[in-house]
Amino acid sequence: MEKEEIKKKVQNTFGKNAEKYVTSKIHGDAAELHQLVQTLNPQEDWVVLDIATGGGHVAKSLAPFVSQVFAADLTKEMLVNTARHLESYKNIWYIVADAEALPFLDESFDAVTCRIAPHHFPHPEKFIAEAGRVLKPGGSFLLVDNVSPDEKELADYMNTVEKLRDDSHCRCLSKAEWRKLFAASGLNETNTKSRKKTFEFPSWVRRTAESDEQIRAVEEYILQADQAAADYFQIELHEGKVQSFKVDEWMALCIKQ
Repeated sequence: MEKEEIKKKVQNTFGKNAEKYVTSKIHGDAAELHQLVQTLNPQEDWVVLDIATGGGHVAKSLAPFVSQVFAADLTKEMLVNTARHLESYKNIWYIVADAEALPFLDESFDAVTCRIAPHHFPHPEKFIAEAGRVLKPGGSFLLVDNVSPDEKELADYMNTVEKLRDDSHCRCLSKAEWRKLFAASGLNETNTKSRKKTFEFPSWVRRTAESDEQIRAVEEYILQADQAAADYFQIELHEGKVQSFKVDEWMALCIKQ
């Protein structure tokens, strides 16, 4: 699929579902956002870039602790909705921007963040290169995203489930793949944390699915999991219906050389 076609799908999906991402329990997880702030340790004179800000949860969490936050997103409708919700935060600026071609000068930011978004990027290597480019030397880069298992069959299963639910999904990378990209862009990993994240199937699938037929297709695929996938993703059923499953989420803090 052509890069521009993928990005149009992202804009279409997130433009239509902007409010769902503001109110999403997963994206608004207060404990995880608190941990993100603690891990980043923001300073009051910092200028921060939050890439693919979505519902603005990271920007909102960091704004009280820094000088300015630039909240960037590919989807204008998403940004407009987020700006309306966060209008009381006077130090957040909203920028329509492609994560793989950022409209900022080199070494502009003290910190760059990106949370639960890179699996939508068709060229994650360009995203990491851009994040490194706009960071000041010694600046902090913090990534949070769902990551795939190292085993190819489990990774393929995870990405197929995501793609069936959301056609704008590209691919969840493994930790090893992210680490190669960090190293190539001069980003030194200093702190990481992994956790199992629960997707409550009914709300998760409806966040982006466009029809009951699509929802059934996602559920049927999950139900076809072999034992290895069912165990790894801890698929929970009730009366033959999918209730929840778990994926790996990874938080990585890097410092630019």
